[in-house]
Amino acid sequence: MPTFTYRGRNQTGRVVAGRVEATTTEAVIATLRQQRIFPLSVKPQSKSIELKIPGFGGGVKTKDLAVFTRQLATMIDAGLPLVQCLDILASQQPNKQFKKTLTEIRDGVEGGSTFAAALRRQPKAFSSLYVNMVEAGETGGLLDTILNRLAVYIEKAMALRRKVKGAMIYPSTIVVVAIAVVIFLLVFVIPTFASFFQNAGVELPLPTRIVMAISVFVQAYLFVGIGLLIAGIVSLRFTYKTEKGRRTIDLLLLRVPIFGPLFRKVAVAKFTRTLGTLVASGVPILDGLDITAKTAGNKIVEEAIMKTRVSIAEGKTIAEPLQSSGVFPPMVVQMISVGEQSGALDSMLEKIADFYDAEVDQAVANLTALIEPVLMVFLGVVIGGMLVAMYLPIFKLVTVIGQ
Repeated sequence: MPTFTYRGRNQTGRVVAGRVEATTTEAVIATLRQQRIFPLSVKPQSKSIELKIPGFGGGVKTKDLAVFTRQLATMIDAGLPLVQCLDILASQQPNKQFKKTLTEIRDGVEGGSTFAAALRRQPKAFSSLYVNMVEAGETGGLLDTILNRLAVYIEKAMALRRKVKGAMIYPSTIVVVAIAVVIFLLVFVIPTFASFFQNAGVELPLPTRIVMAISVFVQAYLFVGIGLLIAGIVSLRFTYKTEKGRRTIDLLLLRVPIFGPLFRKVAVAKFTRTLGTLVASGVPILDGLDITAKTAGNKIVEEAIMKTRVSIAEGKTIAEPLQSSGVFPPMVVQMISVGEQSGALDSMLEKIADFYDAEVDQAVANLTALIEPVLMVFLGVVIGGMLVAMYLPIFKLVTVIGQ
């Protein structure tokens, strides 16, 4: 449907501007009159052609969103009108996609829409959590407070994501480098030794024969193995997109040794932080649980939260279904139960989130400390064993020559 830009005068005589999607100019004028806006000009929006390079400026980064939220809260707290705040922030935004989004939000607010309604039209940039919290802030007249709370939430969520990425990137990098070194030795170095031993006519020890057989196998099936690896990754991604596949993989992630406890702590920290922020902002508990479930990032946790929502809708407590799910530790369930009974659920959830943020920090440190010696032993045994196996015939040859 075409988009039209308009300028008009509202009931108070103020000039407003914005965008409207409609089939014709007459339909736009009719829509404006229904909103009690006298149209001054209505024009089809010009379509600008933008060159988009994949991976560069294609969306709104979490860091940009956090900075925008913090700045907007400060400006509103200083008493600036919302439209002016959005205009200033849009003009200084370096991300072109986000700048366009903010401009559209400003036009919507200037055209008489609420801030939350304007945000809701930009689902790619602003999540349902963000929109619902802003809506609660607008309704209660505490928009600056809610925005500050949102900024804190986004910043802490970013910090948690960085910790998890850091925990995964380090061992993954070491493993990839180790595998690459082993493949290099098997494909390029070992064949040189094999050719030398064949020309020398030396009887090869068993370890040497094993390493040379592995080298021949890797050379023959290297590309087949790479193809199978790529096919496995692709099939895993397709499987994760299905309901059953996602549930199975998420369950395995929570149960896998070493990394499972870390993923569980991250899930608990994210759940309590999100729900605590929503409840403290005045979002109804049922809506808060619905939003928290959608942003859980794990199907098992999402199901547990949705069961909790159904339980509350039936008049039960939060703690009972959380305990029966088996996902949340007993301490978390007990603290939530105490918070619910004392009427301080939001502050209790924040305390749990802070505690589990610290637990994630400790888990990441322990994981790094555990993985380093394991990988060093692996590299020493595999690479060192290969080298020793290839030098054994040389030692034997030197002994024969010495005699």
